[in-house]
Amino acid sequence: MTTTILVTGGTGGLGSHVVPLLAAHDVDIRILTRHPRPDEGRVTYAAGDTVEGTGLAAAMAGADVVLHLAGGPKGDDVGTAHVVDAARAAGVGHVVMISVIGAEGMPIGYFRRKAEAERILAAGGVPWTVLRAAQFHSFAYGMVRPMAKLPIVPVMKDVRLEPVAVQDVAARLVELALGAPQGRVADLAGPEVRSLESLIDALPGRSRPHLRFGLPGAVGRAYRSEANLAGGTVQRGTGTWSEFLADQAA
Repeated sequence: MTTTILVTGGTGGLGSHVVPLLAAHDVDIRILTRHPRPDEGRVTYAAGDTVEGTGLAAAMAGADVVLHLAGGPKGDDVGTAHVVDAARAAGVGHVVMISVIGAEGMPIGYFRRKAEAERILAAGGVPWTVLRAAQFHSFAYGMVRPMAKLPIVPVMKDVRLEPVAVQDVAARLVELALGAPQGRVADLAGPEVRSLESLIDALPGRSRPHLRFGLPGAVGRAYRSEANLAGGTVQRGTGTWSEFLADQAA
């Protein structure tokens, strides 16, 4: 019998890389979307919203695996609770969720909600897998590019990142979705750990003076302790910051 995989967030930045990789396998793909679309062969669409909790029961019906990619600045914990409740009620055999490295250690709302989402999934009564990933190259680019345009570039000297290629994360998620539940697997980060300043300096044509400063308070302490970086069991992707910038230029 062909496996049916429901993908939340399947039309987003990560999902748009995951779905084509899934489609290369003998699976039926169902995408949960707030805006209904016409079906495309073995890729079908189900209307619903994870945070609002709408449409999930119908979308889960007959699904074997849920690949939970939907998320945003707010509501990850609420949306995950709705997904887990619906998956349990539908008898889904495996929920795979994307999370963020440092979820429990960074005193930032987004990270805290991701940590709570992980807790909800682990306690939800459905077999599960969680992949924590570093920030994507596109996220880092969106952070440093506006800074680099200023006459004097503000540089948070304590911040180090290990940005990862979205393609590497997508490939790993597909591998996990096609396999058995594993609980929390090794973190996935990029091949380089780089200071924020080095990310800025790598941008083409940027040679403006820098103003270096340290972040105050709990957030500054967390970055200085590298709570946002992967631990010893990390798996490293292959896509580099330089390669990402070259793609952007092209």
